[in-house]
Amino acid sequence: MSITTVSRVLNNHPQVSEEVRQRVLSVSNSSGYTPAVGKKSTTNIALLYTGESSVGSPFDGAILFGMSQGMEEHGYDLMVLDARRSRNSGETLTQMFLRKGVRGAVVRTTLATRGVVQQLAEEGFPFVVVADRFEDERINYVYSDSVSSSREAVEHLLNLGHTRVAIALNMIDDSDHADRLAGYRQALEAAGIEYDERLVMRTPANREGGMQLLRRIVTRPDKPTGLFLADPMTAVGLFNEARRAGVRVPEDLSVVGFDDADLRYMVSPELTAVCQDAVALGREAFGALHGMIEVASGQVVRKALPTWLEIHNSTARLV
Repeated sequence: MSITTVSRVLNNHPQVSEEVRQRVLSVSNSSGYTPAVGKKSTTNIALLYTGESSVGSPFDGAILFGMSQGMEEHGYDLMVLDARRSRNSGETLTQMFLRKGVRGAVVRTTLATRGVVQQLAEEGFPFVVVADRFEDERINYVYSDSVSSSREAVEHLLNLGHTRVAIALNMIDDSDHADRLAGYRQALEAAGIEYDERLVMRTPANREGGMQLLRRIVTRPDKPTGLFLADPMTAVGLFNEARRAGVRVPEDLSVVGFDDADLRYMVSPELTAVCQDAVALGREAFGALHGMIEVASGQVVRKALPTWLEIHNSTARLV
């Protein structure tokens, strides 16, 4: 194969057959090749969003902090990319990364955009998914296993006498929220309580979403007395709106939240919460990616970090 043909592939030239394109990309990926164009950096690690970006969330901020701990040590720079907007027309994901001098990617995805991860696996570019998991053995991932802790959280509410326990989930589906819903259902089933779709509530994962959620709860004739919030920032909005509406936590509504950092100590009353170490997630994801890039061992990384329940002052026995 001529140097000209290889150059055309790496520069996304349209006059190359798909068979030749895939052969060249496969070799460039396996060899860790990155093109040298002028002074273009080839030390970039990408945080790639396959769907809607959540880079401004505390969870993603903690992941970025964890990633940065290893990146600084090994001399990498960070690039945040959106798979929907960063690619040129007709460009593969690998071509996009090579054009931007990216050596590997940590990937954030949703249930609706998991096909992008499958595409990356087929192209063979080095990447690690964070906060999701896949059956495909080609896909490396690091995530927090929250099923058992979510079940424990709901059991805590049930043991306090709350039989009408609602769960609030994000509007956007992902495996994390599916795990929390699974734990919720397991706790109800073990207690002999029928699962009620009307107690599964959807709200945006932000303060406004929490405010809206509280307003919806207080207007229900059959309002729950216990609530499991699957997103940290939702709790902030709900607590603020509860004070304005005269709803007492935990006397009128016992609340268990989810915490990625130290938010449980920053609300009043302090939040009973399922906790995960998002900084560790970012650190582990980069560590796995660095091994793929520098060592090229071919070892598949599939790691689950633990979550845990902390009981504070936002839950109380139903009177």
